[in-house]
Amino acid sequence: MGVVRTVARLLLGAALVFAGVSHLTFARTAFYAQIPPWLPLDAGFVIAASGVVEIVLGLALVVLPRWRVPLGWLTAALFLVVFPGNVSQYLTHSDAFGLDSDRSRAIRLAFQPLLILWALWSTGAWAAWRARSPVSARPAER
Repeated sequence: MGVVRTVARLLLGAALVFAGVSHLTFARTAFYAQIPPWLPLDAGFVIAASGVVEIVLGLALVVLPRWRVPLGWLTAALFLVVFPGNVSQYLTHSDAFGLDSDRSRAIRLAFQPLLILWALWSTGAWAAWRARSPVSARPAER
């Protein structure tokens, strides 16, 4: 992996640790704006659990480079799973994190796919998936 990808992976890991810590401490209340009202789980639990997951994934991205490919897929999955919360914040017009207009909340929605791409690119997960050798493409053994 190149230096740029490694730095991008480390920055992603640090960002996840920061976000996870913020779930559990100074920004805990703001995260309530992202919990969809239809979600049948306690909002406090969801905020704390997602914070712990972000911390664990972030630390793993930093200290477990040998596991970077599966960690990339897990991180991309996390960004996909939390997307409905961002959509909910837009639909419910909830202000949090400086997002105090529908326009700013919509712009945030547009950046979620970029987070997914960042996770897949910086960990080499996308490259590993593209380089895999499908069984059907292998010549038959005789």
